[in-house]
Amino acid sequence: MLALLIGAPACEQPPQRQHFMAHASAERGRAIIARVGCASCHSIPGIDWPQGRLGPPLDEFATRTLIAGRVPNRAGELSAFVQNAPAIVPGTGMPAMPLTAEESRDVAAYLYTLRAR
Repeated sequence: MLALLIGAPACEQPPQRQHFMAHASAERGRAIIARVGCASCHSIPGIDWPQGRLGPPLDEFATRTLIAGRVPNRAGELSAFVQNAPAIVPGTGMPAMPLTAEESRDVAAYLYTLRAR
């Protein structure tokens, strides 16, 4: 029992249920973010250059309650938003992105790794 208590602080917390991305890869998501140029508009931890200032910074994204200030921050909603933001939030400044459904899930999985450190 004591061993469990001693090791507990070192354990990483499990992902929140609403942020679970089945069959998605945060590692692939980071590469996709770099490839399609998300950092042209956003500053994104793990992406060194560029560090855009047009869109909101995405640090600590996993702790946010809403996407674009209007949509619940849940896996399905984020994946859809990343792929086609104007369809989810009409009038948003974020364009539809050239991503497949799988790629948008990977991007969402990466964004859900962004927590306070």
